[in-house]
Amino acid sequence: MKDARIDRRLFLRGIGGVTAGVAAATALSGCGTGTSRAGAASGGKGGKTVVVRDSGGSYGAALQKAIYTPFTQETGIQVKVLNLDDAPLLAQIKQGRPQCDLINNSMMSHTKYVKQDALEALDLDRIKSVKSAKIPENQITDHAVGSSFYGACMAYRTDAFGGKKPESWADFWDIKAFQGGRSMCNPDGDLPELEFALLADGVPMDKLYPLDVDRAFNVLTRLRGDIKKFWDSGPLPGVLLSRQEVTMSTVWDGRIADLQKQGVPVTRQLNGMRRQFQGYAIAKGAANADNAYQLMDFSLRAESQAALAKAFPSNPSSPVAYAKLTDDERNALAGAPKYYDKGFDTDIDWWLKNESTVTKRWLEWARG
Repeated sequence: MKDARIDRRLFLRGIGGVTAGVAAATALSGCGTGTSRAGAASGGKGGKTVVVRDSGGSYGAALQKAIYTPFTQETGIQVKVLNLDDAPLLAQIKQGRPQCDLINNSMMSHTKYVKQDALEALDLDRIKSVKSAKIPENQITDHAVGSSFYGACMAYRTDAFGGKKPESWADFWDIKAFQGGRSMCNPDGDLPELEFALLADGVPMDKLYPLDVDRAFNVLTRLRGDIKKFWDSGPLPGVLLSRQEVTMSTVWDGRIADLQKQGVPVTRQLNGMRRQFQGYAIAKGAANADNAYQLMDFSLRAESQAALAKAFPSNPSSPVAYAKLTDDERNALAGAPKYYDKGFDTDIDWWLKNESTVTKRWLEWARG
C-alpha cells in the first residue's frame, strides 16, 4: 500500500533530478490507474473528464468512494486517476504535457512545485467551499489549498509500563520510567523528528522554530542506543509494537486504530503531535482546468471532507467537517477539536531551507 505522504526518496535527491526524469516520463505515463495524455485531453475545456493525481492504495480507494464517485454523480464529469510520483509528474509539466489536471499532494510538495513554476495560480472565487468550509487561512496559498492533515505522534503498548501512561515526549526519552526499545522514522519515511527531541528537552511547542539543530541532535544522541529500528513505511511501527520489539514508537496517527481493532494493546499520545497538511493544486497547463476547479471545490466541501474521514483516517482541514461526524467518529481523529491544541503545524518554509542539510546530518548520526 502506498501512503498519502511526502514522496521523500525522490525529493531528497533534489528537484534537480527532474531533468534526468524527463526522458523517463513517457515510459511512466501509464503508471497506476492513470490515463494517457490523449485520453485526458479528449474532454477539452468544459468537457466531461478530469484527471487527478493521488497516491493510490487504501487512501485512493477512500477518495474514490467519498469524493470521486459522488462528484461524477453530481456533475457528470468522469474522474480518471493517475498514481504518479513527483519527479515524473514534474517532468511532464516542464515538457508542457501534464497528464493530470488536479494534484492531490502534501502542501510541502506543492510548495516545491511552485518553485518549479509547475502549478497554476488559483482563482479562489471559483472555489466557493474554501469559505463555506472555513478552511484555515494558513492552509490557503496562491497555488494550493489544504484539505486534510496527518499527524506524527507517539504510540505505545498499554501493557508495558505497569499501568503508567507516557504523557509527553520527555517520557518517550525516559528509558528508566518507561522501559523498552524505541522506534523512530528515517528520512525515507518522514521528515527527521527533530521537533520531538526539542520538546523532550523542554522547548515550548510555540517556540520550536527555527529549530535548534545542534540541540536536537544532542538530545537524539541520548536515545540512540535504545532505538531498535528506524521505520520507513507507515505499517512498520505497528509491526514492531505488535511483535513487542519495541514498547514505544513514533507513528502516523491513523495507524493506531487498525492495530486496536486487531486486539493489539496499543494506544496513541497526541501531546506534541506534528501536523503536515495535504491539499489540492492545479497542474500548470492542465487540459481540463475548469473541471479541476469543480473537483477541487467539491473535495473541499465540509460534507466531502467528513465523508472522506469516515472512509479513511484523514483529518479534515475544515473545522465545519468535524460537526458532521458522530462523537465516536470525531474523537477517533487527531484533528478533533478536543485534540487540536495538543499539536503544532510543521514549519514548511524552515524545512524547505534546511531539509537537505538536516537529512545528511541525520544519516551520518544514524550510522554513527
